[in-house]
Amino acid sequence: MRTLTNAIRQNRLAHAYLFVGPRGTGKTSTARIFAKALNCPGGPKVDFDPNDPACLQIAEGTSLDVIEIDGASNNGVDEVRTLRESVSYLPMSGQFKIYYIDEVHMLTTSAFNALLKTLEEPPPHVKFIFATTEVHKILPTILSRCQRFDLRPIPTETIAAHLLHIAAKESVSLDEKAAWAIAKGADGGMRDAQSMLDQLVAFCGQKIGEEDVITIFGFTSRETVASLCDAIFHKNTATALQIIQREFSTGHDVTQLLNELIGVLRAIIVAKVDPDVSNEGIPDEIWQQLLEASKNCKADRLLAVIDVFADTEGRMKWASNRRLHLELGVIKAIQTISEARVSDIINVLAGASGFFAEQAPSAGSGISAATSPQPEPDPDPQRLEYVAAPSAATVAVPQPKAAEKKSKDSDFSSLDDLIEVATDLPPQPPAERIEDTTAPAKLAIEPKRDIARPVDDFHKDPLISKAVEIFAAKIVNV
Repeated sequence: MRTLTNAIRQNRLAHAYLFVGPRGTGKTSTARIFAKALNCPGGPKVDFDPNDPACLQIAEGTSLDVIEIDGASNNGVDEVRTLRESVSYLPMSGQFKIYYIDEVHMLTTSAFNALLKTLEEPPPHVKFIFATTEVHKILPTILSRCQRFDLRPIPTETIAAHLLHIAAKESVSLDEKAAWAIAKGADGGMRDAQSMLDQLVAFCGQKIGEEDVITIFGFTSRETVASLCDAIFHKNTATALQIIQREFSTGHDVTQLLNELIGVLRAIIVAKVDPDVSNEGIPDEIWQQLLEASKNCKADRLLAVIDVFADTEGRMKWASNRRLHLELGVIKAIQTISEARVSDIINVLAGASGFFAEQAPSAGSGISAATSPQPEPDPDPQRLEYVAAPSAATVAVPQPKAAEKKSKDSDFSSLDDLIEVATDLPPQPPAERIEDTTAPAKLAIEPKRDIARPVDDFHKDPLISKAVEIFAAKIVNV
């Protein structure tokens, strides 16, 4: 609102304004407040008296200078033509004649085109204020002639605090947890929250608790969502399915349960990245239990679980049996947490044996410089021998070729896959004698040393031995 305030103070008023935002975020209320600031006595001014008769008329919708039009029911060319004819009349008492068109995206293309000329060159005493929830349906020619203001969804804590304020004014005992549950269900809309509070007062009387909110609107309690998260983290499929069954049997919306579950998982991921963030309204005791249960789940696994639930949410939108899809999604999420990946197995093997840290020499070197033999002169310079393999003690572990074929995040389907990756040191062929007539006459070479490891002894490699030990496996010759 700083822009509107400065525009009034500096007398830099535009002729058309567009308020964009979800339902219940204050588009109409903002338009009326702005109209009061423009048409208050001695205006335009920011510090107007809301109890002035002119301002009260605008608030009640009875002012002759502020015309509110419903775009859904007055969306034709004839209505716009009537508006264009009334634009030429001067205001009755205020500074401006203000036209407020709600849901302006409902106007037809012909109506927009009929309004375009007036919007392009309006009389100096006319101001237009438009409001919409679907700005993409408005013609670009209209958008380019308006100052646009985007109203964001109201934060949950703000809605909860305002509900408690209203309840105190109305002498209603509203529990703080109940206020938070209403605010979560309103999904950023203050008007929806106030409507739910009115319904609760009519049903419960002057005392409202969290159970009343959950029972009437079918919301899911934070304790239930936390219990479901805990079951997923501990890979307890039976408990997770029992929670879903209980919520479904009591008439609660399983789609809302899934949305709450995704929200809690998101909060946990953010907490792993930044421990100082808020706990999204979850009670501290439950929040600490969730963090403790998820400490062994890395952020990448939680992201994979959220991807599973996002796919589940997409299927549930069009499914007749939503409970079935939610159960399948929970089972798949637990499997996602439980599955082993290439990086996990490599880390376990490397940490257990210390093989990589102890044996690997500097990058790009296949033979250790400290142990490589010194070259000796060849008695016959015309015939050169090349060593096919260095000694086993000096071989660096190369990047396994099999790992290049598999994604780093994929799973081993069998022990054979692990052996294929871990033993990808190809058996060395015997030394060859190569004729080279172009070589220098006195080229120093290494003597022939056929020390290649036999193929049948590959299982004696420390990495393979450790893998067999960890997986309690055996090597079968095929």
